[in-house]
Amino acid sequence: MLQAVPTIVLLIIVYFFLKTMLFTPLDRVLRERDSLTAGARKRAEESLEAAENKQKEYERRFAEARAEVYKAQEELRRQWLDDQASRIGAERARMQARVEGEKQRLAAESAAARETLILSSAELAERIADSILNRKAGTAA
Repeated sequence: MLQAVPTIVLLIIVYFFLKTMLFTPLDRVLRERDSLTAGARKRAEESLEAAENKQKEYERRFAEARAEVYKAQEELRRQWLDDQASRIGAERARMQARVEGEKQRLAAESAAARETLILSSAELAERIADSILNRKAGTAA
């Protein structure tokens, strides 16, 4: 059993030597690497979250810009329709005035034609009467 004591002492010395020279620095390096990895992972998550926030902000601004464009297009379309309606109204009023003018002109021409017909018919009636009376007078004589 006394022969085992130096082996046990040697094993204890090797254990403490390995613990101080290998396992403690190795454990420190592993913890450091773990903390760096966790830090990098945390930074990556923060970066991803920041990118998502920027994307949401971009999409919000894009939607606002699109809404403004649609609003401007709708306003332009409404102005165009109003302008078109006013032009149509003005043209309709102009045509209505022209139609009324033509109606008055036709009424005046019609009245003049009636007067001409009335005067012509009286003169024609006189001629017909003279012609008939002249024939009767010519046949009677």
